[in-house]
Amino acid sequence: MSTYTQVERNGLFELSESARAELTSSKYFNEDLSPTTVAERTWTTYSITMLWVGMSICIPSLSLASGLITMGVSPWLSVLNVALGNIIILVPIQLNSQIGTKYGIPFPLFARLTFGSAGAQLPALLRAFTACGWTSVQAWVGGGAVGAMIGCFASKFADATWSIGLPSWGGIQTVGVSQFIGYVIFIIFIGWVAYNGIEQIKWIQNIGGPLLIAVMLALLIWSKSIVPEGAGGVMAQGNDYTLINQNGGMALVYMSGLMGNIAFWATMALNIPDFSRYAKSQSAQFRGQMLGMPLPMAFCAFVGAYYAQATKLAFGEAMFDPTGVLYALDNKIVVFVAAIGTIAATVTTCVAANVVAPANGFSNLKPTKISYKKGVVITICIAFFILQAWWIYGSGSAYFVWMNAYGTILAPIAAIFIADYFVVKKRRVDVADLFKGNDGRYWYSGGINWAAIIAWFAAFILPLLTYFGVSGSFLVFINSINYIWSFVVGFILYIILMKTSLAGNSYVTEEEHEQFTEVQ
Repeated sequence: MSTYTQVERNGLFELSESARAELTSSKYFNEDLSPTTVAERTWTTYSITMLWVGMSICIPSLSLASGLITMGVSPWLSVLNVALGNIIILVPIQLNSQIGTKYGIPFPLFARLTFGSAGAQLPALLRAFTACGWTSVQAWVGGGAVGAMIGCFASKFADATWSIGLPSWGGIQTVGVSQFIGYVIFIIFIGWVAYNGIEQIKWIQNIGGPLLIAVMLALLIWSKSIVPEGAGGVMAQGNDYTLINQNGGMALVYMSGLMGNIAFWATMALNIPDFSRYAKSQSAQFRGQMLGMPLPMAFCAFVGAYYAQATKLAFGEAMFDPTGVLYALDNKIVVFVAAIGTIAATVTTCVAANVVAPANGFSNLKPTKISYKKGVVITICIAFFILQAWWIYGSGSAYFVWMNAYGTILAPIAAIFIADYFVVKKRRVDVADLFKGNDGRYWYSGGINWAAIIAWFAAFILPLLTYFGVSGSFLVFINSINYIWSFVVGFILYIILMKTSLAGNSYVTEEEHEQFTEVQ
């Protein structure tokens, strides 16, 4: 039998047939985790561009700019903030994409490589918990559309002043009854879809994207129509320093917004190998992401900024949630069609991107006791009862607090992945050993790479203290650059720790790599 466990073809690696056959009996191997073959890496630049366009064009993307408007930032500065944040987060996304394309491995295997076979549960669960939060947010968006549809037939539900108080992390949060009823209906519906399989309604995805773009264009037209004559150009409006000072001053508001915009895609900076492992080449994934993410996000930022500033000029206060427009329109036909488009675009995104991943993550904790379907139920319960959408998405400031909080915790994981692959392991991976548990080189100490765990915790603990009431000028400064701080500290500390005995035998020398790799 050949001693080669992996094969290299034009810079792309795959498991050898003999190694794949041998590993199928391992308890650490299944078809979902199986590295893609070179033949399976078929996604072109166009494929990856369209993937990102589909993920970027969504209602929460609009709220990144509208949230800054509600805190007093001018329209063009808000758009710039979103654009800059997305360009910055694209760097770790691009770097962590490379291992997926080169070796064909998904996110769980990347986590094993760095955190150990058992320690990999940590980044997987953190990514899952964050996805539960986005499930809640997306359900709130879809629920707003459902509530507006109900209002087309029951006028009382369309009354935005009819509200109730709900328990929240910060006390009692007042929300519209129609929004809450729609939210409950929508989150139950997406739970049902995920439980039974998205294939039944996957056709909706084909019409949801175009419909949502049409809804966004309609939102722009409506926003222009409500601006009073003589108000001047909507996008030419300046900063509202009264609001800015109420939120802590320009530096704090703008940096908090920037860190939140970076964190918007912080989850993708971790699990991007799940997608990049299907890329045809490194250049295809690089170009696809460069084209597919920054431009659509900038478009969404412009729409969100224009809408929020126009409502501020018309009503005296900027509207944060774009679905609120559905309650301000008199034409029930327009409301119904717009609501259908919002629901269609939101349901598949919510299920595919935010429910399935955590459901699988929870199932992976105890595969014999927690099925995928039980994982769906756990996801929906966490999304509804713990990560309350009415708090996360209740205002622009709360939205950014949520993104900054999880961004602070996830940033060092992305940094540790990059440091491990590029600096420590010098882009040399023994793919077969990722499936061998304590018989492989990535077992570390009892299945856990303590260097990764220590670096992760030490990187985020200081900025996170501010969320628990610990104050001080230094901590306030750190929190204002939380994603960057956590990323840099995690990156440096991990490299230092891996130079100690904590690294174990996880290194692959160039000679070893040549011994188990066949070049074709």
